[in-house]
Amino acid sequence: MNYDDYDQGYGAYEYSQYDYGDLHTGDPQRDIEYDRQHFKVPEMVKKFLQYFCNTLNEGLIFELQNIYENTFPKLTEKFFDKRPWPEEEEVAHIVDNDPIFLILYKELYFRHIYARVPGGPTLEQRFGSFYNYCDLLNYILSAKEPVPLELPDQWLWELVDEFVYQFQSFSQYRARLMNNQDKENELDCIKKNNEVWNVLSVLNVLHSLVDKSNIKRQLEVHASGGDPDSVAGEFGRHSLYKMLGYFSLVGLLRLHSLLGDYYQAIKVLENIELHKKSQYSHVPACQISTSYYVGFAYMMMRRYADAIRTFSSILLYIQRTKQLFQTRTYQNDQVNCGACVTKQTEQMYHLLAICLVLHPQCVDESIQQVLREKNYHEKMYKMQYGDLVEFEACFTFACPKFLSPAPPMHPQDDYVKEAMEHQKQVFMDEVRQQKMIPTIRSYLKLYTTLPLSKLASFMDGQTADIDKNVQALRIHLMCFKHKMKNIVWTKGTSGLEGTFQSGSELDFYIDNDMIHIADTKVAPPYGDFFIRKIHKFDELYMSTTGSYTIRAYRK
Repeated sequence: MNYDDYDQGYGAYEYSQYDYGDLHTGDPQRDIEYDRQHFKVPEMVKKFLQYFCNTLNEGLIFELQNIYENTFPKLTEKFFDKRPWPEEEEVAHIVDNDPIFLILYKELYFRHIYARVPGGPTLEQRFGSFYNYCDLLNYILSAKEPVPLELPDQWLWELVDEFVYQFQSFSQYRARLMNNQDKENELDCIKKNNEVWNVLSVLNVLHSLVDKSNIKRQLEVHASGGDPDSVAGEFGRHSLYKMLGYFSLVGLLRLHSLLGDYYQAIKVLENIELHKKSQYSHVPACQISTSYYVGFAYMMMRRYADAIRTFSSILLYIQRTKQLFQTRTYQNDQVNCGACVTKQTEQMYHLLAICLVLHPQCVDESIQQVLREKNYHEKMYKMQYGDLVEFEACFTFACPKFLSPAPPMHPQDDYVKEAMEHQKQVFMDEVRQQKMIPTIRSYLKLYTTLPLSKLASFMDGQTADIDKNVQALRIHLMCFKHKMKNIVWTKGTSGLEGTFQSGSELDFYIDNDMIHIADTKVAPPYGDFFIRKIHKFDELYMSTTGSYTIRAYRK
């Protein structure tokens, strides 16, 4: 049966069959409980679950992908838009108590509650989701040989990403409870079950998936041009383990970024060629999430050139493949989902604007056009003139929702925002150090030689203490030299590698209180640009007409 066409046949149910009257209390949890008691599983949903279970057991990967990306979201929209799917007990008999299917069903069940159910998950549901992940991962990791389970790569990516997201959500939920006297019972329950959504447990799961798949060794061999299967081992050759291992590396990147450990965030990806497409990077949401966290980590490490290249590359990719994101996957429906493509795109434009202000350089014209057309130009203008409030606003919007690895022993008012405030302070300290650099750059561009005293008067106005102003200017000029020289990746598989390079379009030196300025800006290679465009047009023309006319004409 084709369940895409669900509006025919079994889809002819009238919603009046499931009308609950006006018995709504205004309390989301009480309304959901009432709905659960009076709601009968529609016949269409029963048959869908049977079909879903059979497809899973038969390993029909393309049918599973269609179910996951199309049918399940459609049925959710039709029957379970603002309420949970039926609980395990209500569907177990429908699928003959199939244990693996029920675990995967519950993964989708809890994910839907996080995403769409008013009020979000209860503490009991948060615990239930964690233990369900434990059941699934124990089944996968404790097996002595690869388990007979095949899932679409999109599902595997969202499974890992959701695992990290739910840990993040639980940490924020726990933080809010710290100062809520009405929910002391829940806080006591969390303290008694401190292994649930514990940061060490989450890290252990992700590292276990990486180790089981031997994905690091596979990536290392792949980068050197070898055959990954030669070192993959029995588990690593299995698609389920290989892709879970790869996605777990990205999950570790995200988790370390949320904890503020940017060096470790990039180090976990050191065998992944970040600046090249690979056979593992075919899930668009994974690519985007990877680039977002890598670019952010680079920015916080003051590697602005690498951050700009990372953001520009992925934003160009998004521009060229917009149609890929029209598919309504289950995760993209989530309002609070960290991997939501639209929000992360906006965040990356904000981060790119910050980096371009702190470290000006040329980017692709199509990226420049977006920055000009969508009010980023005004934000950049304010930041260039030292508006610290604008810097702070852009950072707050674009940064991840940082976490503290462990809660404090006693309630404190700022625990919810403590991690965020700390990272923001680190960033703003760096911005304050560079506050005068754009102004200095604007003056130096106008001269080839300039006395220190004259530039000092431009900077601080006509004051009596010239010597003090000149001394302060020397410090700012040394800061200019220092801040414009960053580590830049040039080659190698590790994103931490690189060489010190100056990113400034002008250079200067001081001799006898005179600043000597040299314009080091290299003329853009227009020839290469037009050759690439000609080749692209050539390929497009031949793909549509099959003719070599243009190529012959050029010769």
